Amino acid sequence: MATVEITKENFEQEVVGSDKPVLVDFWAAWCGPCRMVSPVVDEIAAEHGDIKVGKINVDEQPELAMKYGVMSIPTLIFFKDGEIAGKTIGAQPKEEIEKILG
Repeated sequence: MATVEITKENFEQEVVGSDKPVLVDFWAAWCGPCRMVSPVVDEIAAEHGDIKVGKINVDEQPELAMKYGVMSIPTLIFFKDGEIAGKTIGAQPKEEIEKILG
């Protein structure tokens, strides 16, 4: 499954109201570690059809970054039933990211 671009306009629908758990990648274009994590997040999206994977550009969506306390990027937050179920901060290997997926 491809990743979904998440904005404040579609956050409620794509994340809170999702019938699947959602992994959200908070990132920015200028962030080197974000560029390292992005292909891993894309891999997870392709391999895990049971979850939705979304990306939030913190420069374009500062309200969402603030709402979820994102101080460092990349930050990955895993939502289940609209609630935070896991979180990682910084460039993590695939195995560490998959741990928050349960």
